[in-house]
Amino acid sequence: MDTQFMTFFAEGLAKHGARVARFEFPYMSERRISGKKTLPNKIELLIKTWHQVIDEIGHEKLIIGGKSLGGRVASMIADEANVLGLVCLGYPFHPFNRPDKLRISHLERLKTPSLFLQGDRDSFGNKDEISGYTISDNICFHWLVDGDHSFKPRRRSDRSKQQNLDDALDAFVNFIQTLHRNSHG
Repeated sequence: MDTQFMTFFAEGLAKHGARVARFEFPYMSERRISGKKTLPNKIELLIKTWHQVIDEIGHEKLIIGGKSLGGRVASMIADEANVLGLVCLGYPFHPFNRPDKLRISHLERLKTPSLFLQGDRDSFGNKDEISGYTISDNICFHWLVDGDHSFKPRRRSDRSKQQNLDDALDAFVNFIQTLHRNSHG
């Protein structure tokens, strides 16, 4: 929860007046304590953890999301949690190098307004792959030029990682502002 990537978004959103809460799934907390890389918890525990966080902070005007697996789990509970919106930072549409094992069945019927910030060459689902998926019209994509799963472009690109991060933050802030305007109307 305190990587440079997550800190950038948390601080950037806070500067725009958003209240931001970060948390870790149990397996990430264990990594922090033990220093050993462990596999993620079972999906049921990840879902339970998300619900506990929402219960603690409340769901009124709440926009949930996360990076990779955190965003995936948030997308799985967004409708039932009755949140205002969802933002996924690099959604893992499939496991690395396994485009045949899609993780999108719940995205086909997602009702929550959603923004997916995705590098256009993300190895967990790039722009070309995703264009062929059947997913809800409630999901909007914002593509980060030449970005990978963490939005980093290749060295030979005319883009910098910072440009992509700034672009992603701007899209995130605009999405939040739009949701809040629409919820008051």
